[in-house]
Amino acid sequence: MQRRKFINRTALGTAAMVGFPTIVPAHVLGKDAPSNKINIGQIGCGRIAMSHDIVDTLNFEQARIMSVCDIDSIRAKKAKVFVDKAYQEKTGKAKYMDTKIYDDYREMLLNTDIDAVMISTPDHWHSQPAMEAALAGKDIYLQKPTSLTVREGQQLRKAVQDANVILQVGTQQRAMPQFRVAAELVRNGRIGKVHTVKIGLPGDPAGSEASAMPIPSNLNFDMWLGSTPEVPYTEIGVHPQSDYSRPGWLRQRNYGAGMITGWGQHHYDSAAWGMNTELTGPISVEAIAEFPKSGLWNVHGDFMVKHEYDNGMTVYTSGGYTNGIQYIGEDGWIFVSRGSYQASASDPVDLENSAKSLNASDPKLLESVIGADEIHLERIDDQHGNWLECIKTRKQPISPIEKGHKACVTCLISDIAMQFDRKLEWDNDKELFVSDSEANAMLHREQRKPYGTDYVTR
Repeated sequence: MQRRKFINRTALGTAAMVGFPTIVPAHVLGKDAPSNKINIGQIGCGRIAMSHDIVDTLNFEQARIMSVCDIDSIRAKKAKVFVDKAYQEKTGKAKYMDTKIYDDYREMLLNTDIDAVMISTPDHWHSQPAMEAALAGKDIYLQKPTSLTVREGQQLRKAVQDANVILQVGTQQRAMPQFRVAAELVRNGRIGKVHTVKIGLPGDPAGSEASAMPIPSNLNFDMWLGSTPEVPYTEIGVHPQSDYSRPGWLRQRNYGAGMITGWGQHHYDSAAWGMNTELTGPISVEAIAEFPKSGLWNVHGDFMVKHEYDNGMTVYTSGGYTNGIQYIGEDGWIFVSRGSYQASASDPVDLENSAKSLNASDPKLLESVIGADEIHLERIDDQHGNWLECIKTRKQPISPIEKGHKACVTCLISDIAMQFDRKLEWDNDKELFVSDSEANAMLHREQRKPYGTDYVTR
């Protein structure tokens, strides 16, 4: 990769769902409701659900996971057993919970006993069920990235705003204190005027060739594909049948864009917190990237992206930097990362180089006290807990759809820029590339009927 040269040149159709019944979630009934629990349905029972979303939510007494849904019947059954056992151990009652299984999330959304849903599906199945959940009056916890394309994100944002439901994006770095501390120090000028931000984000490896395989009887592969093109089934292209290790769909462009959206939304969201650009975005983007020349996996490998902002900041993102975010100002720098945190055991975390979660050019910077009259950013202890609290209070969560969409857009236009050998100008208000029809054509993908956000009816 010539980084120096680079720097220098710088619904299943929702028509079938018309006629939703009037839904009155339990939270509307207030504290005198028969049950003061928030009844939750889990959509998607794979790696992130089983190691993160379900596990974290079970820690909160106000939440009750009462149903699970997956198009892989084995995963759905395992999730039911897991949830039932957790409640048995928590309450001492053998049959406290008989978690209901769905194989189609749209049927779950018709259940008026369910107040909210968590969506932990593959990336290409994020926006559509979230839109339909909003239409059904359900509050939503949505794993990132918020959308597969910019247009999907726009459609989701409008649906959530119109329905006035609570949507929390799963950018849980906001609940990690070091990211808030770093952002507060930067926002309050401890390193002077920030001019550069460097974000470390790894690429993905190439994969082997993969032959077509018989579709497992436990998997509804057509629905798994959803709005994406029909392709032959192969296990490393979907998810492992025997465990919850990192699935192969993460490394295929049909279903996402690789690490630029996989972890990119986490880091761009956190960086925007410190840059005070959460509701805007870059005004230009350019990129270089290497892509596999063979094999099933085809998302970017080694790469570098450059964003320019109208406040004078420049952001570089590359696997050549240590995983995390470095804010560089006129008077020093601050670096922040997850440290050794992993959302799941198969996360590609460089534990040795990421062990120090907060660092600075002068360690004394990290001891600086934020005064009463300075900027104090929102403080939460847990992303899921904040969501549950906001369901009851009806206040906006720390990662609402508006901020989540903007962070996701930064990821998506970065992926688009990787396809071009030129600088692309970006209009944040219109969410379009400036005078570039070729790049704008990539803001949406054709959707395979009857699936996709284009076919969600209001």
